Amino acid sequence: MKFTAPLKSNSKKIMLLGSGELGKEVVIEAQRLGIETVAVDSYANAPAHLVANRSYVINMKNQDELLDVIRREKPDFILPEVEAISIAALFQAEKEGFHVIPNAEAVNKTMNRKNIRVFACEELKLSASKYEFVITYEGLQSAANKMGFPCVIKPVMSSSGHGQSVARSADDLPKSWELAKEARGDASELIVEEFITFDYEITLLTVRNETGTVFCEPIGHIQKDGDYIFSWQPMEMSEIAKAKSIEIAQKITDGLGGRGLFGVELFVKGDDVYFSEVSPRPHDTGMVTLITQSQSEFALHVRAVLGLPLDFITYGAGASAAYKSTTDTFAPELLVGSELFTKNSFVRVFGKPQSHIGRRMAVALTFDAKSSEVALENAKALIGKISE
Repeated sequence: MKFTAPLKSNSKKIMLLGSGELGKEVVIEAQRLGIETVAVDSYANAPAHLVANRSYVINMKNQDELLDVIRREKPDFILPEVEAISIAALFQAEKEGFHVIPNAEAVNKTMNRKNIRVFACEELKLSASKYEFVITYEGLQSAANKMGFPCVIKPVMSSSGHGQSVARSADDLPKSWELAKEARGDASELIVEEFITFDYEITLLTVRNETGTVFCEPIGHIQKDGDYIFSWQPMEMSEIAKAKSIEIAQKITDGLGGRGLFGVELFVKGDDVYFSEVSPRPHDTGMVTLITQSQSEFALHVRAVLGLPLDFITYGAGASAAYKSTTDTFAPELLVGSELFTKNSFVRVFGKPQSHIGRRMAVALTFDAKSSEVALENAKALIGKISE
């Protein structure tokens, strides 16, 4: 492959649509290869804005605004990093010859829980929880009674678990309805899911391009209200369950097509594996790869986009712990203990310009040559060394 320098007439250019902490790491990896980077988001000074060659603040749900910045910049690759974007703009950009990663239809399917669930379960015949889509509160009551309690209620489109809840009885339905309707994204329709009493859930990072498909070691994670708190790699699981996980990840990513890294979320109960969701971009639980692999999920994403080989080395076990803000301020300050800066641990501060209660502001990462369990316990201890 021919490599160039940024800001030249012959520069290779990547545009990120969404510029949070995951996009920031993608920009850093792209710039290590001399790629020109453009970061777009709906607010100023987003994390990726701080490291990209250029940045834009637009209404990414507005088709005209999004197409305007795409046509102005003429990127070689467009990388959607969030769900809240105009899918019509992506389809139009593809018609005009721009390369959307992995492709506009894959983004369309995965940004909407209805689209991806119908595709995965009804077209690909993957095992998953029972589900029903509703648009009214009465429909929610009916679907919840069919699924039984507890059941999971989510907007058809939201990010980082926003609007997701578990209704443990009919008394919880009003609150679940309110939470879903207030979520950012598309809450005009909700999905009600059967609650699977799984043993654990994993993210299987799956990377594909013309050179083939590779799988990272399974990542275990703990979520609260649909948003990750801790993750660790590798997740210990039976060889049967691991093989089934790889089979499902291969089917869903082959079905979506295109190139790039996909975060495939799965529920595991014994040797049985159930499809949950898939994101066509780096995954928040995958931040642990910053300390466990020679090529992090962000580096692998960039390699896949550019058509480069996808080989990497797994160093050992590791864990990550997310720090969520406890304050609302336009001048965030994090007090980070020196205990996080050792040969086996470090912290990444995202540099978000504003904090609000519950917003993810940093991540602590720990490494242990042999034990994910030890790494996780260390991460849990170290995250307590961050405060505001």
